[in-house]
Amino acid sequence: MQKKITHILKGREKEIAPGQIVLQPLPHAEFRFANPFIVLHHMPPNTIKPGSAIRLPMHPHRGFSPVTIQLQGEGFHLDNAGNEHTIGAGDVQWMFAGKGILHSEGPTPRLLEKGGVQELIQLWINAPAAHRLDEPFYQFAPKDLQPPVLQQDGVHLRLASGHYEDATGPLKSFTPVIMITGDIRKARRVQLTAIPGYWTLLYIIKGSICVNSETVNEHHLIVFEKDNDELIVTATEDTQLLFLSAQPIDEPVAAKDNFVMNTQQEIEEAIADYKAGRF
Repeated sequence: MQKKITHILKGREKEIAPGQIVLQPLPHAEFRFANPFIVLHHMPPNTIKPGSAIRLPMHPHRGFSPVTIQLQGEGFHLDNAGNEHTIGAGDVQWMFAGKGILHSEGPTPRLLEKGGVQELIQLWINAPAAHRLDEPFYQFAPKDLQPPVLQQDGVHLRLASGHYEDATGPLKSFTPVIMITGDIRKARRVQLTAIPGYWTLLYIIKGSICVNSETVNEHHLIVFEKDNDELIVTATEDTQLLFLSAQPIDEPVAAKDNFVMNTQQEIEEAIADYKAGRF
């Protein structure tokens, strides 16, 4: 049976650093978390002038995974666990912060020097308490290693993590997380499925779709009920989207600044450990 829509959340502008604006549909005033999905930030297409110096400086994280989906341009990742990596359009990187890590992210030196268009999505994907303070790690899934799913003419969707149809995405997580990105041409129809009981979200990166007889435009996040297993999407114009479905983590969430923990006391401990140089 078809899943009912419970929320349609518009991405609102949020300044994450001086001059750096993202659209944030999650968390939202009407809906906070779909644990393990804590944050969804969409940096819309941003034209970088040659000779720019736009970059987030080294900053801390603990307890969750910042996951970056590069849509246009190039991103450069650097962290104090020794990981350095460049990602291009269609690539996905997954950094588990674990017990604590410092990282820096932004356009590559080449893109800053020559200029170009940068667009990306960053997700904060939570970890269960049993693994929250494990050792940090870094994963990378190039576009060409993400298996295609729901194949048909005019539909180009790729699986970055989890199991879908007969495919398995290259990125691993502590609890099941299905992440599919890609394009659907105007008038094409796709039937997506999700395991009953899982959180299921659909973000319209650009374009518009009709789902459950309701038209939803770009920069909106759809949250579906946990019951039932089917959603039928028809693209009303050429559309790019992100489909997410995951087993819920039924634990308390305390989120502040760059940390995601279970209690406020753990947040305060994370801040103290960072200030003491323990990351």
